[in-house]
Amino acid sequence: MHLIQVDSVQRWMEDLKLMTDCECMCILQSKPISIEKDEQNELILSSQYSTCDNLQLLLKRAWIISTELTRIAQKLEKNRWQRVHSMTVRVNCHVHSMVNEYNTFTRSSSEEMHQLEKLLIDKCSEFTAFTERCLQTEDEEILKSMKSCVNETLTTVAQYFGQLIELVLTQEAQNLLRQIELSGSLYVVESAISSLFSLAQEGAHLCRIIAKEGGVLALFKICRQDCFRCLYPQTLRTLASICCVEEGMHQLEKVDGILCLADILTDTSHSEATHAEAAAVIAQITSPHLTFTQHLSSFLENMEEIVTALVKLCQEASSGEVFLLASAALANITFFDTMACEILLQLNAMKILLAACSDKRIVDTPYSRDQVVTILANMSVLDQCASEIIQGNGVQLLMEMLFEKCSSGSPAEAAACERVQQKSAVTLARLSRDPEVAEAAVKLSCIPRLIKLCRSPTERNNSDSVLVACLAALRRLAVMSPDGLEDSDFQQLVKPRLVDSFLLCTNMEESFV
Repeated sequence: MHLIQVDSVQRWMEDLKLMTDCECMCILQSKPISIEKDEQNELILSSQYSTCDNLQLLLKRAWIISTELTRIAQKLEKNRWQRVHSMTVRVNCHVHSMVNEYNTFTRSSSEEMHQLEKLLIDKCSEFTAFTERCLQTEDEEILKSMKSCVNETLTTVAQYFGQLIELVLTQEAQNLLRQIELSGSLYVVESAISSLFSLAQEGAHLCRIIAKEGGVLALFKICRQDCFRCLYPQTLRTLASICCVEEGMHQLEKVDGILCLADILTDTSHSEATHAEAAAVIAQITSPHLTFTQHLSSFLENMEEIVTALVKLCQEASSGEVFLLASAALANITFFDTMACEILLQLNAMKILLAACSDKRIVDTPYSRDQVVTILANMSVLDQCASEIIQGNGVQLLMEMLFEKCSSGSPAEAAACERVQQKSAVTLARLSRDPEVAEAAVKLSCIPRLIKLCRSPTERNNSDSVLVACLAALRRLAVMSPDGLEDSDFQQLVKPRLVDSFLLCTNMEESFV
């Protein structure tokens, strides 16, 4: 009897989900739970668990609406009126759901928000009615004249929708930043930073909104308060995300962020996790792929301190991830300013990096080797670098890197392996101007390996950049040791112009049948 009762209850619960009146639920969910003013700081935590999930739900709904609007425009172009109308009805439903969902979890909406919601809902209803009238008309001329009006309405709906989403996201960013700045509760601040990080992961546009609303300033304030030390890693990780956009970089410069990062990196009382995340921010703001790093004048003032701390972090790294972040920051800095290479040479960084590469627990991926060989390639322009490479058995390492292979099959790892091969060949080419390095490379059979990479596209994953680097290295070594090449290799890979050898190697596996 007991089993029958349980089964009946379960079935009733399952049926109830499908029978619930949606409108009633919206009204019930909209009713606020009264909160006493004194208890607000305590009870605010209950909503923090779902803030991130609610925002994710909102963003998913927004993405669906945006996609549907694009598809409506495509169907309208083809005069598929039946599809246009059904999709318009669907958009109308999604917009209503999105507005209801947002109003159930938001604490307060501005008057501007309510006005935009009303404008969007009214315009969606008008849009649906309009497309329904088009569906009932068969006259081609009338439909043609109505099409431009439908297009105008669609544009207006998209415009109102874009403005509403922008306003919603701005308001949510403001709410989170207000919690970070005003709350003294460790838990509230941690939860708000976590939600802010999730927002920043949604793309550059959201990072711009956060930066514009003062996100960088608020986060650096946390990094300057000892009472929030346990939140430094999480805070720095969020900063690294926001600083991928120009607005974030400008804000970082304005609030003396570089000085704060230098202080964190040089303070030995901080945890390794904090140092690693600070290194990640440095790696982000010095990325050679960014076009807006020139204004970081304060970086040059603190560069020696930062580079010294990063080299130490590489030397003492307890894991591959920590080494990767520290070495990535160093690699980017060597692009950022040439003086960095001289500082690295003075700090015996070459010896430290070469030693780390022999520890498979620390340098355990092509991504880490990519950072190391980038530093070596940029340092190899200095004449003093050759003796350091010889002493640290660096030529052997460069030779091993020419054999880098992708083990997982992932495109990202394959690209990293190509970069390792290319940069190791570039480093060999640069260093082989020193007879001692060239002699060591020849003894280690670098020439046969370079020839194999030139002649076999599969060995270099069909990469043209690897081919060019290998041809350059081969030509440099051939000058130092012409006896190491067979006549056919010399005639095809060394004697012709570089471009002719390149074309010959890229066409090797083509079939003209």
